Amino acid sequence: MPQSYLSSLIKESVQEFIFENEHLDEKVLLLKQKTTLGIPTTFIADQLAGRRKAKHKLPSFYKTRGVVYPPSLNLEQTSSELTAQLKAEIIQYIVSSKNKRGADLTGGFGVDSYLLTAICTNFDYVEPNTDLLKLAVHNHNLLTSTGIQYHNTSAEDFLTSTDSFFDFIFIDPSRRNKSQKVFKLADGEPNVIDLLSLIFTKADILLLKASPLLDIQQGLRELVTVSDVFVVAVDNECKELLFVCRKNVVAEPEIHCINLSSSLGRKKERFAFTFANESKAVSTFSDPLSYLYEPNASILKSGAFKSVGQQFNLRKIHVNTHLYTSDTVVADFPGRIFKTIAINPRPDQLKSIFIGNQANVITRNYSLSPDELKKKLKLKDGGENFLLGFSGIKQKYLVAASRVKETS
Repeated sequence: MPQSYLSSLIKESVQEFIFENEHLDEKVLLLKQKTTLGIPTTFIADQLAGRRKAKHKLPSFYKTRGVVYPPSLNLEQTSSELTAQLKAEIIQYIVSSKNKRGADLTGGFGVDSYLLTAICTNFDYVEPNTDLLKLAVHNHNLLTSTGIQYHNTSAEDFLTSTDSFFDFIFIDPSRRNKSQKVFKLADGEPNVIDLLSLIFTKADILLLKASPLLDIQQGLRELVTVSDVFVVAVDNECKELLFVCRKNVVAEPEIHCINLSSSLGRKKERFAFTFANESKAVSTFSDPLSYLYEPNASILKSGAFKSVGQQFNLRKIHVNTHLYTSDTVVADFPGRIFKTIAINPRPDQLKSIFIGNQANVITRNYSLSPDELKKKLKLKDGGENFLLGFSGIKQKYLVAASRVKETS
């Protein structure tokens, strides 16, 4: 985005148009006119789309008049405020220094920098894309972020040229290469594996953000000096993997599974284990009992299938069915809890349980998908109750259940 358009986008009349037309379909606007308020309509369209995405993902940015958003591709990869705040909490916990100095080697739109700088006395933002850097400077000033030094250069050149030593360095390599998504650490931009030795001449701690699709064991093999892994989900959708790397430390890493909620006042779900403990853990199995448990997405991603059952004294349904069961409720289980209404209900029971033939259908290790099962049983989406289809040790099950309400 040229500097001239940035200055035009922050004009009061343009900001008023963007705020008042938040729900306007930008595609329709693009068809109607090439310019809007003297600016190419493509730039206005980016702002309308950006505000919609920011409403829940970046609430501080959304409510601040004058914030300018980047193209959708850059906004797609940026952290949410929830996950950026978690990074700040992690750094607070592992770095004891009161006057922290940090650096973000892949500054981008600047959301992680915005939250990390709040816990630092000095902070360096590094970004080779001039337009993104200008946006970050502008938005950080609006959001009253202080103590940030901006560097319009690459991560490699910054590390080579700086004389500073940092309490921690953060890096979030781009996961696109020639418009193709990539998931291996060595395929990101910059290549963090090649940079590791240089990074550890400037800091003892590296916090790395990786794709949630990355295989955790692969990441551990490539990075070697990992002390902790944070598997981060938001509203039960896995969003990020965070690796804490420490210079010259080779030990059994602790895996932290965290499910954040975007609802105000809702507690974080946390679960921690090690792969060594997971390999030693033993599952006990049972047919479905009074309660069924589905671990949240961060636990499922981590592979803690035996540890979670053992820690909460639950029985597993089947070695390949990641559902658990008990006769008494375990209210603090990190995931969804269901109260059994009927096991393998008869057709007449289905009608009485699922009013209006509405059900929330879930299948796990089952021969039919949720849509196929709904079609077979002539059910529609909706209602308050659930139908779970899954394989047990002895047979396949259909279980009608109600959701045990979450506590805040």
